[in-house]
Amino acid sequence: MKRIARASVVVLALGANLMAAALLTAPTPQNPAGAAAQSPRATAPASPQEILLWENGAPGALGQADSDKPTITVYRAPRVSSGTAVIVAPGGGYGALATEHEGRQEAYWFNAMGITAFVLKYRLGPRYHHPIELGDAHRAIRTVRARAAEFNVIPDRIGMMGFSAGGHLTATAGTHFDAGSADAADPIDRVSSRPDFLILGYPVISFDPAVTHAGSVKNLLGDNPDPKLIEDLSNDLRVTPQTPPAFLFHTTNDNGVPVENSVRFYLALRKARVPAEMHLFENGPHGVGMALSDPALSAWPSLLLNWLRARGLLTKPNNP
Repeated sequence: MKRIARASVVVLALGANLMAAALLTAPTPQNPAGAAAQSPRATAPASPQEILLWENGAPGALGQADSDKPTITVYRAPRVSSGTAVIVAPGGGYGALATEHEGRQEAYWFNAMGITAFVLKYRLGPRYHHPIELGDAHRAIRTVRARAAEFNVIPDRIGMMGFSAGGHLTATAGTHFDAGSADAADPIDRVSSRPDFLILGYPVISFDPAVTHAGSVKNLLGDNPDPKLIEDLSNDLRVTPQTPPAFLFHTTNDNGVPVENSVRFYLALRKARVPAEMHLFENGPHGVGMALSDPALSAWPSLLLNWLRARGLLTKPNNP
């Protein structure tokens, strides 16, 4: 047993070192918003491609600055693609975006697994309030689904991942969705906004003052939020049997977002009989991202990999 344990540690450490090396040499986005798509059959990693979610201006936009223009940055899976896609929502308390360690790094990790990733740049408070952020997330999901053939992904294998406040946005997308409008003028609005699976890293879930992250609530809802919105956006209260399957991880001593957020969501999923897996680590600060330098917490990507493999998301079906 000791030999097996040592071997596992070596494998995890080697994987972390290889990923760290890949991240240091990975290219950064170069294509302008709206640039033509690169071929999905490319045999080498394509440069990340930033795409405007609304080419003619986002609904409710308050200006023309970069922060007024929600986008997704496409990181195409190189060589062999599984057909699975993940939209990544970085955290930042709904007031900033931790795009590097809660977006770009994960995108390249997904690429190494044969998954195409899309890093979401959504609008932020206090300039923007709900439902603008959720509208940006819905648009990202619909865009990837409507353009699935272009991105070389499968329309019913589009998941969403979020960290911290991005985890709240992800959980909100997973509990507040619609099937699309069949008669919409915009073909993107005709498809479903439901993610097919959720990946949540130390997420804000509940807006209950006893466990929530107060800064996220203020940035998203303002200074005097409607109690009905507080309840509606406490996503553990909105889980149904139609909520997508979920993978969660959190640290017990997280001093930014209490671990009770993940626990409440997991218990709600279990009660609704939604497939879910949760990993709680004893130690680790908030906002760890891939946690490559932490010998214990760096295991979470391997655990996620196992979950994705068990759900058949790492191999392309014979008849997609």
